[in-house]
Amino acid sequence: MTYITQKSGSLGADVRSIRKSRGITLIEMSETLDRSVGWMSQVERDISEPSIEELRSIAKVLTVPVSIFFGQAEAHSDEIGYVVRKDTRRKIGGGAVGLVEELLSPDLTDDFEMIHSIFEPGAALPDYVTRPTQEVGYMLSGNMTLWIGDKKFDLSPGDSFRIKGEPFKWSNPHAVEAVAVWVIAPPVY
Repeated sequence: MTYITQKSGSLGADVRSIRKSRGITLIEMSETLDRSVGWMSQVERDISEPSIEELRSIAKVLTVPVSIFFGQAEAHSDEIGYVVRKDTRRKIGGGAVGLVEELLSPDLTDDFEMIHSIFEPGAALPDYVTRPTQEVGYMLSGNMTLWIGDKKFDLSPGDSFRIKGEPFKWSNPHAVEAVAVWVIAPPVY
């Protein structure tokens, strides 16, 4: 094993992947940001490095938290794109109170993303969210309640679920955290 480390994934690859998953063309992205197509292309190819303000604008257009573009974990050079070690997971998510999410996928360039989610005791997503995705989740530990449309499900360790572009919300009304793994296609972060 080589012990030289380098960044896994890249800022440009993440921007391009999220942009494409949103169905936004390079031209549309450039026009929305009031930047040239050439500049946007250079950002996505890691030739130009956007400023923090430019990253905030890109994140706003892509409807992701700007933090998704930070925290690229160090990895052994022969593991990049293949392995994500527990202590190098990238924190992601929309910032829902009481929800901690980490990217289990090596980067954001696949047709799906795999997320490790920790739902803290008492945490809830009070309003329904609808995403143009297919999502499958598996409960590792704890218990939580999931609403898909008008159906309510009480989930326990070993249970799994699927959401196909339907409105959903969740709650952990219990005294212990609930942990789940989600696979989301196409990627939303």
